[in-house]
Amino acid sequence: MNKLISNSRKYKGFKCNVYAGFTKQRSPKETLFSSNINMCQNSSPAPEWPSRCPDNSAFKQQKLPAWKPGLNAAVVLSTFLGIGCFCLAVGIALLLAVTSVKEIQINYSERCSDCSKLRENSSNWDKECLCFTNFTLLENMPGDIFMYYGLHNFYQNHRRYIHSRSDAQLLGRDVNIQNSNCAPFAVYKNGTPMAPCGAIANSMFNDTIDLFYYPNSATALQVPLLRRGNTWWTDKNVKFHNPTSHNLSSAFAGTARPPYWHKPAYLLDMENEENNGYTNDDFIIWMRVAAFPTFKNLYCRLGRTSEFADGLPAGNYGLYISYNFPVTSFDGRKHVVLSTVTWTGGRNLFLGIAYIVTGAVTLLAGCVITAVYLRYRKKTTESQINEEIKEEGGHNVEIKEEGGHLESERPQIRA
Repeated sequence: MNKLISNSRKYKGFKCNVYAGFTKQRSPKETLFSSNINMCQNSSPAPEWPSRCPDNSAFKQQKLPAWKPGLNAAVVLSTFLGIGCFCLAVGIALLLAVTSVKEIQINYSERCSDCSKLRENSSNWDKECLCFTNFTLLENMPGDIFMYYGLHNFYQNHRRYIHSRSDAQLLGRDVNIQNSNCAPFAVYKNGTPMAPCGAIANSMFNDTIDLFYYPNSATALQVPLLRRGNTWWTDKNVKFHNPTSHNLSSAFAGTARPPYWHKPAYLLDMENEENNGYTNDDFIIWMRVAAFPTFKNLYCRLGRTSEFADGLPAGNYGLYISYNFPVTSFDGRKHVVLSTVTWTGGRNLFLGIAYIVTGAVTLLAGCVITAVYLRYRKKTTESQINEEIKEEGGHNVEIKEEGGHLESERPQIRA
């Protein structure tokens, strides 16, 4: 019997495995193998090279404890069915919450057509144009009421439009806006910088909307609307700051309003001095651009006082609008939205429908996988039983299915 003895001799930089074999008679191949062993033994140590082997640690040797789930049929099918039922339940809950939102939309572009024609000529920018539109609430709108202004066919997602702003200027820093992305709304021909600069700020929505309630034909009550506290905290306190100065008007000295604005930034809110400049709520909300051409932005909230402590009562209402924002040049439309809110927000069906579709698809996939598994498991069980019978003696077997289980009746073999 041939014997093979393996020894391992370590040298600097490499290993040399020495195999010593002894047989009765060596073949030419064994003789060549033996000569190679001798050459390896007599060779001088190789130069020391940095080892490429990773350290013998649990992390580098990939021996850290890990959870490896055993994916059998029961785990996979229960996961599919559980996720499907969860998504369906969440989707149904979202749809039920959304359907409880009360919302009314008033389109005033056509009713204010005279003002719209006046705004087509930019030379009439300093002429005030007022329009009035009325509507009726058929039922009460309880709770917190939010008023939005909506625009149709106004694209804010253009790349140059999105980048046309100076974040450093909006932080109240003294910067050279000629080096920013605000062009062509950066400086005037005489070199006066615009504050704020950029296409987004220049196109700010500037219609003024007042809401009135008519409890009877002879009485008109102005609905209290809150224009402050409508922005995100991070926007108001982190992203937007006014220039440092003892007076806001002096802080904007040496600058000019954008071309399409009717008044400078430090006079945006005549009723509240703190709501002016770059920290104006309307300005901050407008600077957060929309992804789609039809969108709505928050304009104000209902002040729940006196007659409106419980919300808006059913009845007749009117909107007095100072029409300043032109939309005919891009075939746009404007509308006002009054809406209540729930724990899911306003009226938006997309999230609920998305959950329901995802749950339905997952449940369908789980049912298909279950049917395929049950069908092929039966065939596999039959084949395994036949193989076992053949190994034991090759006798035939009768397979019966009772109560969902496969049972085999094997013939008794007498000794």
